[in-house]
Amino acid sequence: MFEVVCDGFVEESDVLRMLDVLVGSQALGYRKLFDGSRGETNMGPLDLLNIGVRIRQLHESGVPLGPVAVVIPEDKYGLLARILGILAAYKRPMRIFSDVKKARAWLDSHAVRASVD
Repeated sequence: MFEVVCDGFVEESDVLRMLDVLVGSQALGYRKLFDGSRGETNMGPLDLLNIGVRIRQLHESGVPLGPVAVVIPEDKYGLLARILGILAAYKRPMRIFSDVKKARAWLDSHAVRASVD
C-alpha cells in the first residue's frame, strides 16, 4: 500500500513530487491512501489544472492503476472536485472519505484487495 499524509501547507510542487515518487517506485498498481485531512493549500485553478494533467497522463500511460481512497474534509471538496473527478474517470475502485479509519478499512476490504491481486 502507498500512503500519503498531507500535514500542513501543500503546494503544487509537493503533489507533483509525490506523483513522481509513486511512478518511480513502480507503485501505480498498489492500493493508495491519500490523507488530506490535515492539509491546507492556497493552490489556484492553474495549479490544480497542472496536477489534473499529470494525473491524466498517468491514466493514459497504460500502466494498471490500483484502488485509491482520498480523505478530505468536507469544506475542501469544492476546491478539489475537478481533481477528484479526474481520479474517478479511470476505471478502478475509488472512494472519497472524511474519516481515515473508514478509508483504510475500505482499502483493506476483501473486494478491494482482490482487485489488485
